Amino acid sequence: MKFWEEITGNDMTKEFKTFESQAKKLPADYQTAWEKIKANLWPHSDFTGRNLMPILDGVLGLLEETAADGQSVQEVLGDDIKSFCSALIGEEGTKSFRDKWRAQLNNTIEKKLGK
Repeated sequence: MKFWEEITGNDMTKEFKTFESQAKKLPADYQTAWEKIKANLWPHSDFTGRNLMPILDGVLGLLEETAADGQSVQEVLGDDIKSFCSALIGEEGTKSFRDKWRAQLNNTIEKKLGK
């Protein structure tokens, strides 16, 4: 990966466009599930979203394979996509950028107050 692409995020843009073109080839119910998965995962991204790219790549691969096998979305993901996404990011979950900023603000305030 080139330095400039990493700084500007062009590498992620290209990768995400590839994900979207692959997702458009899926059946309609899989495309709906893909949109719900993205919506549930993005709040757990870091500031750039780079930490979610491997997860999204793996999920899209899973969806492609199971669609090719003829399985339904419910068989693969279950009825609750939100809990599926929670399992993807780990039991304790990943910290979002808001969580990191909140912790940093709390630490700064504690230092200023002398605690």
